[in-house]
Amino acid sequence: MQDSDKMALAAQMHVLLRRITGRVTDTEWMVRNPEYARAMVALARQTAVTDRRPELQDCADRLEQALALAQPPAPAAPPAAAAPAPSAASSKAPAPGSIVGAAARYIGRLR
Repeated sequence: MQDSDKMALAAQMHVLLRRITGRVTDTEWMVRNPEYARAMVALARQTAVTDRRPELQDCADRLEQALALAQPPAPAAPPAAAAPAPSAASSKAPAPGSIVGAAARYIGRLR
């Protein structure tokens, strides 16, 4: 798929998110940065469910497919004996690399 087609899909999702949630996104950064794109796709899917907007879900699916945003393979877990016990502070924070963690970094700020 050409970059212009990917930009068109990102722009369509930008328009839908702007219209439905008032959220401003960066379409060029969405095409260039897979982490940001995953966060915006996750936000679009969450909004599609909460606001009952199937067109937003469809747009998120098409953008994810166009950008080939399949989740990267999870790193192998260390042996249970070597893993430190979770502290109270770490149990509140989302896991690094998770969609929730990535979306939280982008919510409320622009690039």
